[in-house]
Amino acid sequence: MTPTPPKRITANEAKGRAVETLHRLFAIHPDAHCELVHRNPFELIVATVLSAQTTDVAVNKATPALFAKYPTAQALAKATPLDVEPLVSTIGMYRQKSKNIVKLASMLVEMHGGQVPKSLGQLVELPGVGRKTANVVLGVAFGAPEGVVVDTHVMRISQRLGWTKETDAGAIEIALCKLLPRDYWDRASHTLVFHGRRICGAVKPQCDKCGVADVCPSAGRAVNVGRKAGRA
Repeated sequence: MTPTPPKRITANEAKGRAVETLHRLFAIHPDAHCELVHRNPFELIVATVLSAQTTDVAVNKATPALFAKYPTAQALAKATPLDVEPLVSTIGMYRQKSKNIVKLASMLVEMHGGQVPKSLGQLVELPGVGRKTANVVLGVAFGAPEGVVVDTHVMRISQRLGWTKETDAGAIEIALCKLLPRDYWDRASHTLVFHGRRICGAVKPQCDKCGVADVCPSAGRAVNVGRKAGRA
């Protein structure tokens, strides 16, 4: 007699157990953290601007030489984009990003005394800094994010776990902020990123190795959920 397969949890049930599931993910990925190498808020904001549509690994290879030459906002503000380009040429869109970080440094010096501001409103006024980058800085550097950082991993995992049906990053952020306690927002982002990189990949989700598959509505068919249009 063929055994009856276990009943898959529904999206509504999964959403109701989201905090419990997140605690389990915390235990699975206790080392989850921002993987952009930095020593202070200035290095973090520059590295985060450089990381747009680029891997953290690529950014971490470029920033040591960049920060050795321009260790402060004051130093970088005196550079030109042409000075910076050779140092970040291995990163995607490096010409535009060179312009952004030089202007960003100039604005930090002119408007904030060379220091990285601690408010979302002031951060998003800086070149290359959107809400996502601002919340990375607020969460990692200052422990006070204004929202959940939603990158491609967070988008995919939150959809697969049934925590949201939204597909737009902004809408997903709003949904996650309503669903999760505020003091979990920063850690939740890093944990979902780690889970996406290590277990729940876009192309080859390892549902058989996933420690929360029993509370995932997409278990066993996750490859069809949470991927960009045209890639499923």
